[in-house]
Parts: sequence; C-alpha cells; structure tokens
Amino acid sequence: MGKYKKLALSIVLDLIGLITIFDIIWAPLSGYIMTQLYPGKKGKIAGIMSFVEEILPGLDIIPTFTIMWFYTYVFSKSEQPVIEISK
Repeated sequence: MGKYKKLALSIVLDLIGLITIFDIIWAPLSGYIMTQLYPGKKGKIAGIMSFVEEILPGLDIIPTFTIMWFYTYVFSKSEQPVIEISK
C-alpha cells in the first residue's frame, strides 16, 4: 500500500474512531488494524496506544492513526538505503 493511500486510510480510521457508540468494539479492532498497518515494534506500541485512546472516554479526538503516519513517513529518522548504479 502506498504511503498516501495509507494516509487516506488513517484519516478515515480516525474519523470512525470519533463515533463513540462503538468504542467497546472499535478499541480492540483499531489496535489490531494499527499493528497490521505498521508492522514491527512500533506497530505494536502504536496498537496499544490506539486501544487505550479509543477505550478511554474523551480521548477519541486524538487522531492516532494519522499521528502514526506522520511519525513513520515524516518525522522518522530511519533512512532508506540508497542504491547507486554506476556505468
């Protein structure tokens, strides 16, 4: 999945999280989705944070998925290796 499609999906998932009626169902589901979108240790940590943010009253306004996208694609210091081809 491209990073901008992942951003759009993150925004939609954050909007779904604003519907407080479904928190008991949405909280574990959002945690699972977060771990699938962002694999590895950072995805697991973000999944836990997403679960807690959704299950606690009043925290639904925090855009956890979008914040994770920005952390991953904008603020992360991990550089992708550059492969140079010489002739």
